[in-house]
Amino acid sequence: MRWYFGFFFVSGFCSILYELVWLRLAMAQFAVTTALVSIVLSAFMIGLGFGSWAAGHFLRPGRVPVNFPPLRFYALTELLIGISAILVPRELSWGRALLERLDAGNALSPATYYAAAGIAIGVTLVPWCACMGATFPFAMAAIKEQFSGESIRSFSYLYLANVLGAVMGAAVPLLLIEEFGFSGTLRVGAILNFLLAASAFVFSFSTSRKETVAAASPSALRQSVSPDARRWLHYLLFATGFTSMGVEVVWIRLYTPALGTVVYAFASILGLYLAATYLGSRFYRRRKRSEDAPDSSLLAWLGFSVVLPLVLCDPRLPLLYPLRVVGILPFSFLVGYVTPMILDRVSLGDPDRAGRGYAINIVGCVLGPLAAGFFLLPWLGERGTLLIFALPWIAVSLWKSAEPAIHQARPGSRSLRPVTVGIASLVFVVGSKSFESQFHPREVRHDNTATVTATGVTRIQKQLLVNGMGMTGLTPITKMMAHLPLAAMQRSPRNALVICFGMGTTHRSMLSWGIASTAVELVPSVVSVFPYFHANAAELLRSPLSRVVIDDGRFFLERSNEQYDVIVLDPPPPVEAAASSLLYSKEFYAIAKLHLRPDGILQQWFPTGGKDPAIIASVAKALQQSFPYVRVFHSIEGWGYHFLASTSPIPSLSAATMASRLPRTASADLMEWGPAATPEEEFAEVLRQEISLDSLIGQDPGVPAMQDDRPVNEYFILRRIREPQYMGRVWKRWLARVGIRS
Repeated sequence: MRWYFGFFFVSGFCSILYELVWLRLAMAQFAVTTALVSIVLSAFMIGLGFGSWAAGHFLRPGRVPVNFPPLRFYALTELLIGISAILVPRELSWGRALLERLDAGNALSPATYYAAAGIAIGVTLVPWCACMGATFPFAMAAIKEQFSGESIRSFSYLYLANVLGAVMGAAVPLLLIEEFGFSGTLRVGAILNFLLAASAFVFSFSTSRKETVAAASPSALRQSVSPDARRWLHYLLFATGFTSMGVEVVWIRLYTPALGTVVYAFASILGLYLAATYLGSRFYRRRKRSEDAPDSSLLAWLGFSVVLPLVLCDPRLPLLYPLRVVGILPFSFLVGYVTPMILDRVSLGDPDRAGRGYAINIVGCVLGPLAAGFFLLPWLGERGTLLIFALPWIAVSLWKSAEPAIHQARPGSRSLRPVTVGIASLVFVVGSKSFESQFHPREVRHDNTATVTATGVTRIQKQLLVNGMGMTGLTPITKMMAHLPLAAMQRSPRNALVICFGMGTTHRSMLSWGIASTAVELVPSVVSVFPYFHANAAELLRSPLSRVVIDDGRFFLERSNEQYDVIVLDPPPPVEAAASSLLYSKEFYAIAKLHLRPDGILQQWFPTGGKDPAIIASVAKALQQSFPYVRVFHSIEGWGYHFLASTSPIPSLSAATMASRLPRTASADLMEWGPAATPEEEFAEVLRQEISLDSLIGQDPGVPAMQDDRPVNEYFILRRIREPQYMGRVWKRWLARVGIRS
């Protein structure tokens, strides 16, 4: 049996590795949008569910050759999964190329594009993920053949190993990506799957079918499950999948202020969820007493654990913000306990019943995030959504405690505990405050992408936050992003593109030149708070020169046929944010060049310098290798960099010349917030701070240029661990947080 534990430990590790990398590759090929992420994750889960059901159906008695051990079917699926690591990146590229051909003749509408992209992603991922889902029934059949006494609870045994491997898969691949890139990481996964396939195939020759049946526990002898009981258990399987994946969507928003938007923050949530799930499964496996189904008290506690994070994220609670993430542990533990318990009872070691039950669980895993992301969160926000997920569990627990429940472990037992837990859950929801309340918000918007908060009264105080993370303020830097490249052109500009709308300041400055300006923003609610930051926002949005598009900036450019005089890039901070490299990479700059006129200028804003020399050097090197002409300036406030890149020489104009090119309305816009007294002085301050591109690259000359396959800015933990000064700063910061002076 330890062989099977090892098999599923490695298999769980590889499955999470593939999910992380494939999602990112699909985002680079198609779009960084909520809809696209939902499509990829749904395809992944649908494949798992279909494979689980199909393999169980295939293993019904009389369909499998007697002389062909089920373990060899398992070996074959692992071999195919290893092959997928090599083929999926190519298949995604082929799907992208096909969509480009479809889009070339007649531009597809967003809905049609996503439908076509969904088909391409589904055709790519579902067959390979079906192989992953098939591993459970095939391994269960092998265990049933070899260890019939162990087969009654074989699903939970394999589930335990799989989850433990997934815990490692949530962390280790991030280190592999930093060292080897996405392609190299997939090769590591492929090697592990090939070793699994070879080991299982060899192991199949050394095993023999047991002729004697080991003694089973009394509960294991109750082989029959009534139709009513089976329907009840299937409902619970669907509900656990629906709730667990749905609340994960909410967790991302709740814990962003605590953990940030870097890939390690998301990995922390996933890792803690999986680790607690493993402990719950292990606790179930170690229990002496077998249970037919969760009792009413357990269901009530499950509902209570859904809303517990609301209390721990209440800003009034005197708790270090990163520690608030422990709020996900009780729910994760209970799900890890309940899910294998139910599947053991449903299957009783039968691969067909296990495959069907696991598929039902995965259907819930597919629908839960869709319901949370596209319906509940936009309408109800985080608190209302968690309440909706908790209420069915509390209601069912009350129903089960009020009736003689034949499916409970102790029939006829009645308890006031579900009532008490249900009341406590409602009190928690009503009495807690949302995480955005700490920012004293003036306006709050929820949509399927994020929670947007507008706060502050004066110009200096006003701030835009997305999921609790500060995006930008009303600073002259965002004005200079527009005026600097426009004034540097050798002729009068005609149009411009702004990627990342933010507060709308740069788009507003573009319009002050009297030119057409297109702004692209990923989060719909960000545009809705534009009037809070600028009094003339409504007038500007009505202007025929103004166009605001809700879309992923890179995706918009790839599908556009328009060319621009100036393209301004202002990716959301921090520079380490997940998926932000797709707006800094060589592949993106190649796309941007196609949409710049021959003498057009790309303005790339890089918000910080000196924090991580490798990141700034990687971005600078990507620009150097993409454009023949690049100039770099410190900002008017002395931090961050304006990169100006072009395929034509960028003239070295004086501050007076650049100021003279400003239309009257543009001059007024530039001077609205100063800090200089005249436009000439404003430009002079920036021009005096020009630095060479080579000096930035020289900060870390050995780092690779930013590429889609090597996102240097997003994966940095090994680099920083090797830097003693960085670790010293981290240590001092943590000591200060707990009140200890170093």
